[in-house]
Amino acid sequence: MQPETLKQWLALFESGDMSGLDTILAEDAIFMSPVVHTPQEGKRITAKYLSTAHKVLGNDSFTYTNLWWNETSAVLEFEVTVDGIAINGIDMITWNAEGRIDSFKVMIRPLKAINLVHGLMRDALMAAA
Repeated sequence: MQPETLKQWLALFESGDMSGLDTILAEDAIFMSPVVHTPQEGKRITAKYLSTAHKVLGNDSFTYTNLWWNETSAVLEFEVTVDGIAINGIDMITWNAEGRIDSFKVMIRPLKAINLVHGLMRDALMAAA
């Protein structure tokens, strides 16, 4: 049976309503991007990156193809096509004793996909600033 935190994340992502991130992120959440050198620390910036990633990657082709989890973490493999480029990646998520996400790491392949996502995320984050 899936942990409640994982269920909440999947429901948020599938609904497209990322306003619920506030309820599932820990105050000290850390986001680790495949293209940003340093971890982004704090609930606000983590929510900003996750919301932006949903805008960039959350199209009709996005699907989680494999899920692995235990009591305090999950690895979610995904596939999506953006601008004709097939993207394969994983989300590595951990949560604290209160069930709030405290770490979210994204890895993407191939290099062509990383370059595309980097540019799209940069543009979307700059437009939101």
